[in-house]
Amino acid sequence: MNVEEFRAGLRDWLAEHDLSPGPGGSFQAEVAQLARVRRALFDAGWMRYGWPAEVGGLGGPAVLRAVLGEEVTSRELADPGIYSMVEVLAPTMIAHARPELAADMVPRLLDGTEQWCQGFSEPGSGSDLASLSTRAVRRGDDWVITGQKVWTSLAQFAARCVLLTRTGPGHDGITAFFADMDTPGITVRPLRAMHGRDEFCEVFFDDVVVPGDRMLGNPGDGWRVAMDLLPYERSTCFWHRIAHLYTRLDRLATEASAGDDGALGAAYLALHTIRCRSHATQRRLAEGAPLGPETSVDKVLLATAEQKLYDTARDLLPGVIELDDTSWRTEYLYSRAATIYGGTGEIQRNIIARRLLGLGKE
Repeated sequence: MNVEEFRAGLRDWLAEHDLSPGPGGSFQAEVAQLARVRRALFDAGWMRYGWPAEVGGLGGPAVLRAVLGEEVTSRELADPGIYSMVEVLAPTMIAHARPELAADMVPRLLDGTEQWCQGFSEPGSGSDLASLSTRAVRRGDDWVITGQKVWTSLAQFAARCVLLTRTGPGHDGITAFFADMDTPGITVRPLRAMHGRDEFCEVFFDDVVVPGDRMLGNPGDGWRVAMDLLPYERSTCFWHRIAHLYTRLDRLATEASAGDDGALGAAYLALHTIRCRSHATQRRLAEGAPLGPETSVDKVLLATAEQKLYDTARDLLPGVIELDDTSWRTEYLYSRAATIYGGTGEIQRNIIARRLLGLGKE
């Protein structure tokens, strides 16, 4: 199925099936809505396109997944951030888990049966991921994990965690595991962010036993797993978020006063720039090309566009963010983190300078 046929068929199906969120508005309700949407799309086949048959998919190019997410998020059927986590974690499992483990687990993520989380950042090693200290020690056929993770999205709802640990010194001493979150010794504590949601958590591992067959790759492959995963955070996921931000721009244009075209135009230009850049990334993905440090450009442009959009909303809707309890306030506050989560803007610019432009450490 090509992109045009896929999009047309999906739009017809969505017009006939009401997946609109119900009343609620809590973060827990959003997660429940996400599971509902995934289940419906999986049962109808749409969620299976773009994934290999070995994990329950129906094949086709990965760009079909970008189209699906665009249609879902532009209709506000699911929050783009948590909807897109499947695009980060499922490819990691397919690429690095034992084939039988991936075949068993990935369909559970695609069909909404389970939520997963990503245990990378630590209190002392956020953007400096290579300095992580959560330790895994071999004990027979198992590994015993001790340490702490933080900023772990959806951990309180997650059944599994893609987890980075230290098994030796340096980059070659990082090892990845796929851990069950109900394993004894795991404690999850939600963190209330300033936009009022408990999206992030800190997770403690106290002598947590993980079977050796839950290792992703081999001992010391964790850094490679991370470097393969991070570009996926900036590919299809970004396409979804851009679609969501365009809906917010349309809403702002409706609510703003006449004569604000210049400010709206600047916000549109920022969004259009990242959309063009992300479109090139989607083409690379569709062609099977590997994604690498060039996706840091996408990250910088998206963070810039998102903050520009909500800064414009603050300027054109006086008092709405400061004085009114509306979604504009919540989303504005969340946008402040756009230059922090997924690697800070400074880190992304360093990657661009060193790995793409060859400018060296200075």
